[in-house]
Amino acid sequence: MADEDTVLICLPFAGAGPSFFTPWQKRAPEGMRILPVSLPGREKRFPEPAYTSAAPAVDDAYAQVTAALGGENGAGGGGPVVLFGHSMGAVLAYELAHRFERSGGPVRLAALVVSGAPGPWTPRTDRADGLPDEEFTARVRAFAGYDHPALADPEMRELLLPALRADVRLHETYTPSTDRPLSVPVISVRGREDTLVGAAEAAEWDRATTGKLTVAEPAGGHMYLAERPDAVLELVAAEIHAARGR
Repeated sequence: MADEDTVLICLPFAGAGPSFFTPWQKRAPEGMRILPVSLPGREKRFPEPAYTSAAPAVDDAYAQVTAALGGENGAGGGGPVVLFGHSMGAVLAYELAHRFERSGGPVRLAALVVSGAPGPWTPRTDRADGLPDEEFTARVRAFAGYDHPALADPEMRELLLPALRADVRLHETYTPSTDRPLSVPVISVRGREDTLVGAAEAAEWDRATTGKLTVAEPAGGHMYLAERPDAVLELVAAEIHAARGR
């Protein structure tokens, strides 16, 4: 990997694990590396209890990312880092961006990409937390516009529900840790046909930064990124290229 490659740090949406981003590693444009964050309660960390609040999840993500980037973003420099998160992952990425800015460490944070998410100060009004299993999965399906096939299998659903419930609680009870805006540019992405997050809500991220806000609307619904990951990767690559040219 070249010293100046962009590293795209990917935070999971509710119920997702790092393997969701594995196909992105092959689709990433030249000069970009994908680094998924692995949180408890899923995949290799399945035995660990999932977090139900944002602060410990962000602490965990911060430790993972700084460890992974220690060599390439240490005293010798390294390429720019971009944080990406969809839905629940958007608020985790936002909090992680604040952690990097506060730390003043060697990580060169270049941008924050938030996807399928209103501004961090907009609370979730429709809730799924605490509902019985059938109602809970139906409500989550309606929220996401996406149905994980494993949830249709009773045995698999029993295994997956604890982490999904924890994620939903984390997202629905989230409040920002600070009102201070970030200094890095923010790219807010929503599927053009997303019925859950409107254009005005995507534009709310303007309050979250003193830098440039870019709002992008690729084709697709709320889970456009499951079908068209190239849209996100191309947006990030174009923004980094533009930033280097300024």
